[in-house]
Amino acid sequence: MKLLISGGGTGGHIFPALSIAGAVRRRWPDAEILFVGAEGRMEMEKVPAAGYSIVGLPVAGFDRKRLWRNFGVLWKLWKSMRKARRIVAGFKPDIAVGVGGYASGPVLKEAQRRGIPTLIQEQNSYPGVTNKLLAKRARMICVAYDGTERFFPADKIVKTGNPTRKELDECGMTRREAKEQLGFNPDKPLVLSVGGSLGARTVNEAIAASADALAEADASLYWQTGRYGAELFAQKAETMLDTKATVFIKHMDVAYRAADLVVARAGAGTISELQNLGKAVILIPSPNVAEDHQRHNAEALADRGAAVMILDAEAKERLAGEIKRLLGDPEARAALEKNIREMALPSADDRIAGLIAEIIGN
Repeated sequence: MKLLISGGGTGGHIFPALSIAGAVRRRWPDAEILFVGAEGRMEMEKVPAAGYSIVGLPVAGFDRKRLWRNFGVLWKLWKSMRKARRIVAGFKPDIAVGVGGYASGPVLKEAQRRGIPTLIQEQNSYPGVTNKLLAKRARMICVAYDGTERFFPADKIVKTGNPTRKELDECGMTRREAKEQLGFNPDKPLVLSVGGSLGARTVNEAIAASADALAEADASLYWQTGRYGAELFAQKAETMLDTKATVFIKHMDVAYRAADLVVARAGAGTISELQNLGKAVILIPSPNVAEDHQRHNAEALADRGAAVMILDAEAKERLAGEIKRLLGDPEARAALEKNIREMALPSADDRIAGLIAEIIGN
């Protein structure tokens, strides 16, 4: 069994890819698995750390605002296509899986050209251009949201959900135990703010502006600031009551278990984790993503009463009020928890591994 997995760029692409690889290894312990990512992106560190081999392509994304910069992007794309041909020809995979991201396009396109079956794992409710172009010749397209037949051939769509990190589901702590482990008062409500590994300036600024609301609600705050602006927001955290700020949260399983309310961006991976864990969440979708897909992700939950959505431009004015309202209304939080849990599709990685077995068997 030889599996080629391509894509990455963000944790939202990398964690599902690693989860799929893990499920394949459980089914085929002697499987050969090769990842293809983009040079200089985080997958080039995360994948080897997880014990898998990876090859990098010099591919980069198109600059939609400064079009003159795309001459260099096209040159990198041409070089990536040539390298993808060598990788596919040399590895000879039984199947190629694309999880989205810059490297996914060249690899899956080359696999399809050679007649190698391909499977697309689309995390978002609104797919990107690359996956739309690749969908026609893919064998299966694994999705997490309803309504994707607007973009993909309906007969190829399988609703599997998004693969998530196993350790998040396996944490057996109670909320009280998790708060104590993190050093918070277990009798006080805890707000968890996560803006991603790099951080989200709007989310961080909105959290900073919510200091009075948190104090009035007698709540604790666990604040992942990310790298950008970390020093500034760490200084602000020192002036706030019962607040701990950190650039990176190592044990997200404990952080999620401890939280009474989560404030987060609306990346597909984050949403799937929150669904599986049944967490009340305020989503602030990033406006700086292709096809505005985070807003579509957030709307899919907000329309079902499974999350509160605040647009990025409104976050600094609205977040404090929503935090105060939800912390003061346990019934509203319970309704959010119930509705988001009903949208969960756990064990997506094992389902996708089963589909890979079906494709190879055919």
